[in-house]
Amino acid sequence: MIISRTPYRVSFFGGGTDYPAWYRRHGGAVLSAAIARYCYLTCRWLPPFFEHKSRIVYSIIEDVQRIEDIRHPAVRECLRELGIRDGIEIHHDGDLPKMTGLGTSSSFTVGLLHALHALRGECRSKMQLAEEAIHIERERCGDRVGSQDQVAAAFGGLNCIRFAPDDTIVVQPVSLAADRLAEFQDSLLLFFTGFSRIASDIVAEQLQNIPRKEAELTEMARMVEEGLGILTAGRDLADFGRLLHESWRIKRSLSTRVSTPEIDAMYETARRAGALGGKLTGAGGGGFLLLYVERDRQAAVRQALARLLHVPFDLDHTGSQIIFSNPVPLESTP
Repeated sequence: MIISRTPYRVSFFGGGTDYPAWYRRHGGAVLSAAIARYCYLTCRWLPPFFEHKSRIVYSIIEDVQRIEDIRHPAVRECLRELGIRDGIEIHHDGDLPKMTGLGTSSSFTVGLLHALHALRGECRSKMQLAEEAIHIERERCGDRVGSQDQVAAAFGGLNCIRFAPDDTIVVQPVSLAADRLAEFQDSLLLFFTGFSRIASDIVAEQLQNIPRKEAELTEMARMVEEGLGILTAGRDLADFGRLLHESWRIKRSLSTRVSTPEIDAMYETARRAGALGGKLTGAGGGGFLLLYVERDRQAAVRQALARLLHVPFDLDHTGSQIIFSNPVPLESTP
């Protein structure tokens, strides 16, 4: 049996520039952080004592005879990509709900690939896991996905991730003194809006709009460098929150589906209570509201948003990990 643990992520700047339609022409970059909220995948070879050959457990339970019959696209395509035909049992547990803008689907794919490789006694680097997950989601499942979520899930940490036109990915860890990192982390608040959404629907409109939104995306890419400078050059961290506000104003213009009147009202309520800035995580349309709030204003902001679920979190610094390993070969099972 293998158990993998893979973090979710929050993205600060550069979202949208991690799509091939953009970075293959202009290059792209994002500033993001993995958070200590996780996706857990348990995998084991399934002995041949059951009516079904394989079992996949997530929000539903699938008992199947053939890999091709698995309905979960990421599970089916990961198994097909790795050429796994033996009976297998896979269980998924997550700390946070899917379709909420925290990269949950990519964390699932990275974690599943990590667990399956470990089950076969194989070791993969963090970049190999990220690139395999991008291939599975984009090419095999046909999802409209960028390239940042898989990298954040595999690597963990606070990073500037750069995407070159030739598809090369470079991960630049952001190294901060312990007290500055603590101040930064403690200034981030995460609230669940209560709305989930299908990101691909929003992304489809954003991708269609790329030719008309080059100025906006160029500015969002520039904000990655400014945000990185704020963190690493000793500037007042409050400037990071103010820059988030400017970035959110631009992101809202990329698609009519990025925000809603209800979400706009939540954001403005938070701003009036003292939040310096913030954004919806992921493509938008729902999910989690990430806010930058200095410590002396956090009580007021939490009170103003009392009807929303506040989700405390720390940053994750390890990325996808195998936290339990006992890969008993199928032929050795009684």
